[in-house]
Amino acid sequence: MAQAALAPGAGTRHTRPPNLFDERTHAIARWAVPAVLGLVYGFWAAANQRHGGPITGWNLLFGWVTALVFMLAMVGVLYLAPRLRRELHALLWGAFTGTAVGFLYAQTGDSHFTAIFIGLGCAALIGLSVFYWAYTHEDAAGHHI
Repeated sequence: MAQAALAPGAGTRHTRPPNLFDERTHAIARWAVPAVLGLVYGFWAAANQRHGGPITGWNLLFGWVTALVFMLAMVGVLYLAPRLRRELHALLWGAFTGTAVGFLYAQTGDSHFTAIFIGLGCAALIGLSVFYWAYTHEDAAGHHI
């Protein structure tokens, strides 16, 4: 069966998808997403550290400090990563994710070597995934398509 050929130049125009949210929504999301993820991360780290035991004041303090550090680190990564070349962009996201996962696993009380290897594995997977995404969404000069 024959297929119709595309006209010259057809299908080569790159258009951006429509923006469904206004600038105010994006501005709120830039702070709300790291805040919510930080609270979830802090709760998760505190729960891992107490091993199912009672909630204490030190455990609450640990959770809040962990949440704050995670939020600040994520805001820093979200601010800095788009300004970097794709290799450093991927390296930064991989390092952030690997550190976060390794720290969570270290709070369970298992071997620190296991936490390091799990963190390195997650860092490699996320770093390669972000590099692939950036590589397929940029031109040769590194400009976002």
